[in-house]
Amino acid sequence: MIKRIEKIFLVSVFMVIGICAWAQSGTYGAYSPYSIFGIGELSKQGTAHTKSMGGVGIASRNNRFINITNPAAVTARDTLAFMADFGLVQKNTLFSQADLRSAKNTFNVYDFVMSFPIWKSSAFMVGITPFSDVGYDFSHHETDPEIIANTGNITYDSYGTGSVYQVFLGAGATFWKRLSVGAEVIYYFGNIDKVVNMDYANTSYRSINSGSDLAIRGVTGKFGVQYEQKLGGNVSMVVGGTYRLANNLRGYSTNYRYANQSSVRDTLNYKVDTLQRSGVRFGDEIGVGISFKGGDKWSAEFNYVRSDWTGSGMGTAAGFAVKNAMNFTPAVSQSFRAGFEIVPNRNDIRYYLKRCAYRAGVYYDQEYYKVNGNNIHTYGITLGVTLPVFRWYNGISVGVDFGQRAFNPKNTGSRNIVREQYVAFNLGFNIHDIWFQKPRYN
Repeated sequence: MIKRIEKIFLVSVFMVIGICAWAQSGTYGAYSPYSIFGIGELSKQGTAHTKSMGGVGIASRNNRFINITNPAAVTARDTLAFMADFGLVQKNTLFSQADLRSAKNTFNVYDFVMSFPIWKSSAFMVGITPFSDVGYDFSHHETDPEIIANTGNITYDSYGTGSVYQVFLGAGATFWKRLSVGAEVIYYFGNIDKVVNMDYANTSYRSINSGSDLAIRGVTGKFGVQYEQKLGGNVSMVVGGTYRLANNLRGYSTNYRYANQSSVRDTLNYKVDTLQRSGVRFGDEIGVGISFKGGDKWSAEFNYVRSDWTGSGMGTAAGFAVKNAMNFTPAVSQSFRAGFEIVPNRNDIRYYLKRCAYRAGVYYDQEYYKVNGNNIHTYGITLGVTLPVFRWYNGISVGVDFGQRAFNPKNTGSRNIVREQYVAFNLGFNIHDIWFQKPRYN
């Protein structure tokens, strides 16, 4: 009976994957006015397990979940187990600027990962997850009375869509039962479209349609290390570190500008260039973390991550730079993350809720760019729970993220601040089964 229920669970998960992938077609992966800059809004990395702990994971070692934050953590597993993770995120955002208010809801698939053992204390994982998302659509009207008197009403409309994904293949090994090291190869791919239209109410003037189409490709590597030290009893400490290499982008940037009047279109500019020639690159990233755990009952962790984008070239490259009143400058991003997990009694046979894993966390992010010289800050709190499903470590993880993004909080007197307040719901499916055990009897 249990085997049958497990098969139904696995089939249901893969049906959800197919339905969600179909539902996502043609929708925004993310929506934010700030995603107009660079390659858009960087996705929070990790699974539902680590996302509900503030986004930690550099020093996490848990054989019940796949940890994609640190490739060295892939070795924290049962040596005979097959593991997989699939996650969804639904985000509700309220935007405010002075007296203006608007709202937007988005949906995205944020990870699909599988992990297998290789030999004894080594294992590998393969998966795909978003790296960044672009989604915005806003417009305004010309307000200069002298211009309006000569040309009539003018409407400026800007919108953008697209995502950059990362496919990764990683492996790790443990030495002396304490030191784990790992590495992964990451391939970036995706397309981003950014469009700006200038429309005249007076049809005697030609409307202008301009924009950029970016086809982004790139390869980089990421390395990780974790060291676990027993502190006494069932308490242990794990320290970890990760480093992702900076990488030059490949692909194409198509920049165009057309003048339209009735059915006639004149090409004012059309240029296709390689991103190699533009010198655009992703910044490197270094992260450190420390965690403490009490056996299988509780854990707490703190992470710090730093990424340098100042040499990315996005501030001047066509398709990445923004040429308007909002001055975009690549910067150094920083993240501070902390979270904890507690399980009242994982082996309780009477009360189901005592077997659930409860989590909470906080985070503070400084984005990889500045706007008009101001740092962009994101901060929030997270809550989550994993509901056990049948035997082994199968489960459904549910999390919620309450956060806010805005300019430097010290500039609260500015009426130009665009403030985002959001609530994001994460849903993850943790799949675990024993696949590699030899039968003892025929």
